[in-house]
Formats: sequence, structure tokens, C-alpha cells
Amino acid sequence: MDRPPAMFIADSLGLDFLNSVATPLDTPVDWIDDGHGLIDWLAQAKLVPADDLHALTARATPEELDKVADQARALREWFRGFVRKHAGRPLTTDALRELDPLNSLLERDEAFSRIEPGHADGGALALRMRRRWRSPEALLLPVGEAMAKFVCDEDFSNVKACEGHNCTMLFADHTRRRARRWCIMAVCGNRAKQAAHRSRLKSMQ
Repeated sequence: MDRPPAMFIADSLGLDFLNSVATPLDTPVDWIDDGHGLIDWLAQAKLVPADDLHALTARATPEELDKVADQARALREWFRGFVRKHAGRPLTTDALRELDPLNSLLERDEAFSRIEPGHADGGALALRMRRRWRSPEALLLPVGEAMAKFVCDEDFSNVKACEGHNCTMLFADHTRRRARRWCIMAVCGNRAKQAAHRSRLKSMQ
């Protein structure tokens, strides 16, 4: 399937993962509907280093990658239910018991610190986090990490759904007055303005 580029408009990779299935411009698109789609989405999200992603993809069979994509979609829909349930108000510790599926995923991680060459304008050495990518299922780990960061760092009072007609996008509203209404002003915002303009013209006739 030919897919348009993935959309990263949520101001949070955890929410962008939910937006990996969406209805931009009235046409439903699932960017992770198979293993190839998942690999492509992870690359665009920059959640997996390109070399690691290439090496893991070369070792895995298409069937293995499709299976991980199935798991990713199930994780996505579980998390969508959690986010929609709690959006609009701050999270409390009462929500912790609902996060067992995410904690179970995070417990599978094999991350470690490693001293590597630093950047030219920084120090000679730098401490960086790396991962052991032992199986295709490891591709879910950086997704889980992004979701966990969103849960722990975001004020759920700022989580909103786009008000655009048929739009399914979610985003974190970090504008100064928390007045954001659209996923993308140039798309859903302009369409809403055009619809309001047509409605005014019709009422004047």
C-alpha cells in the first residue's frame, strides 16, 4: 500500500503513535497496517537508530514483522482507550493500575549505557543509551518508552481531539492560552473556516 508520509503533529511521540491511524482529508490511513508500515513509521519517528532498524529488518522475516505490527496495533488501541478516558484532567496515581500492559512491555527492555565519541562541538566522549535488538518484538520497546514519557510528563488536561470534521487526530495543546483546536490549522482549521463561511453565505440568501 502506498502511504503518505506519517503525520507528527501531536507535540508528543506517545500521542503521535495513536495518530498512526487517522483520517486526514476524509481518507482513513493506517501507517502500521503491516510490518513494512511499522518499520517505515519507526524510521520517520526516529525512534530506532537507522543502522539498528536496517539490521533488524534484514534478520526478520516479513511474517515476523507483520506479527509485531499486529502487536503494535493492539497496543495502540489499548492506549487510545486509556488516553481518551483520562484526557481533559490531570492524571492521578489511581490510573497506575490501568498501566500494567505498558509496564509489562517496559520490563522487557534491554537498554544499557555506553561511552561513545562525543560531538565535535561538545566533549570528546559522551554517555549514550543503547538497546539490544534481539528480536523483532524489541521494536515495540521505544514505542512503549515514548508512551510512558507521555504518561509521566504530560498534563492530561492539555490532551485534546481535533475539532475537524471526521478528523481523528489527538494532540497536546501547549499553546500559551491552551486555545488550539485543530491538528493542523492549514488543513482542518481552514476547512472549518471555509465551512463556516459557506454557512454564513447560505444564511444570507
